Amino acid sequence: QVQLVESGGDLVQPGGSLRLSCVVSGVSRSIFSIGAMGWSRQAPGKQRELVATITGDGSTNYEEGVKGRFTISRDNVKNTMYLQMNSLRTEDTAVYYCHTGVRGLAYWGQGTQVTVSS
Repeated sequence: QVQLVESGGDLVQPGGSLRLSCVVSGVSRSIFSIGAMGWSRQAPGKQRELVATITGDGSTNYEEGVKGRFTISRDNVKNTMYLQMNSLRTEDTAVYYCHTGVRGLAYWGQGTQVTVSS
């Protein structure tokens, strides 16, 4: 079965940085390498929003509010996706989820909590 596990969430002060990781298991390297992946987040009382996406060939897109501060990347050898978050703001506080599409189905991780607070 396909499984996604996020890690790296933490409590950080405004202006700080975090790097989130998402390890994907249950898929071959070849299947992983062609699949689009992304990071979404959900804050209390708000709808889940798409933060960043990356295609199999490396094309990226970002939510306007994180552009220039966040960088999404993937390592197709390690079946891992990353989200580097710099210049964090209190508005970035949320549970962050990684997700991918495999054989027409969407798979989501369990989420990792990012809290930006002084």
